[in-house]
Amino acid sequence: MYHHVKQLMYTVRVDAPDPRFGTMLLEQFGGANGELAAAMQYSVQGINCDDPERKDLLMDIGTEELSHLEVIGVLTRMHLKPMKSNRSAAEADPLIAICGGGGVNLYNSMGSAWTADYLKITGEMDVDLRSNIAAESRAKITYERLMGFTDDKGTLDALQFLMTREITHMKAFTAALESLGKPEFSIGKLPPTPGVVDQYFNDSTGHGDRGEFDARGPWNQGGSWEFVPAPAFKQFRSAETGEREPIKLNGK
Repeated sequence: MYHHVKQLMYTVRVDAPDPRFGTMLLEQFGGANGELAAAMQYSVQGINCDDPERKDLLMDIGTEELSHLEVIGVLTRMHLKPMKSNRSAAEADPLIAICGGGGVNLYNSMGSAWTADYLKITGEMDVDLRSNIAAESRAKITYERLMGFTDDKGTLDALQFLMTREITHMKAFTAALESLGKPEFSIGKLPPTPGVVDQYFNDSTGHGDRGEFDARGPWNQGGSWEFVPAPAFKQFRSAETGEREPIKLNGK
């Protein structure tokens, strides 16, 4: 059950409305990494969740994201409001000015409509939590970039609050993932194929048109890693050495 409290979660103040910046803010209202997408993703995951502890986490944060949607919506509306009556302001985005009366709608900064395709919901708790951590990371970066395009003190204060809460949620989702006690790369129920799972294919190797320099690091060496020459270059190596590739039957 939801109950709307008229007081905002964070009081918003705009010192000087900027309609062009208002259209940028729409990215966090109706965009892929925005507050509505987060609220819907976490809430639907929570509805699907049979684990009461993590269900509580998802519903708590999903509900908070609805509060963030209200904050970013009010902030965006304050910046867009001059479009309602001012011709030069309206020219910043005629679609918002004429069709929306200088108000917010479920569109991103490019005018594309919000879609449920933004949501990542699998019904596997560890997979969903990883998606949520990534979603919070993307939202944090979006807020950071928005803050780089305004010097309005009231706007910056609100965006700083919202950006900080993304980190808070990331910490909570990470702790919830770790509390599952699953091995780090254990996804689902079926195990990966032994040997193949540790093979790193060097698929961007060579010189000139055949690739670039080979970088080595903990992602392809050490531990159980096996560094495998690019499979696509087998034919070239065979031509150079005079060797013939073995004939494969039934893919073996």
